[in-house]
Amino acid sequence: MSERDVFEYALLRVVPRVDRGECFNAGVVVYCRARSFVAARTHLDENKLAALDPRADVTGVRAALRAVEGVCRGGEDAGQAGSEDAGRRFRWLIAPRSTVVQPGPVHTGLTTDPEAEVERLLDLLVR
Repeated sequence: MSERDVFEYALLRVVPRVDRGECFNAGVVVYCRARSFVAARTHLDENKLAALDPRADVTGVRAALRAVEGVCRGGEDAGQAGSEDAGRRFRWLIAPRSTVVQPGPVHTGLTTDPEAEVERLLDLLVR
């Protein structure tokens, strides 16, 4: 049996109107310390977005979700956070914020393949 490692994850929620507090899941961020792994996958359901706010800035929401994926990848394109290690990038992404894209609570699990876990959680909790 393959060794299983602890991982943490948080859903990314789209809150088109912060004053109303309505939201839907649009992505997941997964972090596995044992493997120095952090990744995010996103999926924006434009119909849900329009149902909650017909005037929502779809382009802006997509850009915010892409930015989360970019921070996970790291490097120069990710800005200041891009030079940090995987754990710091994850903690930066899950910090509470009052914006259109917000992280949910952090949950944990065990996995043998963190990359596959990202896709599994996206399918299960977002798509």
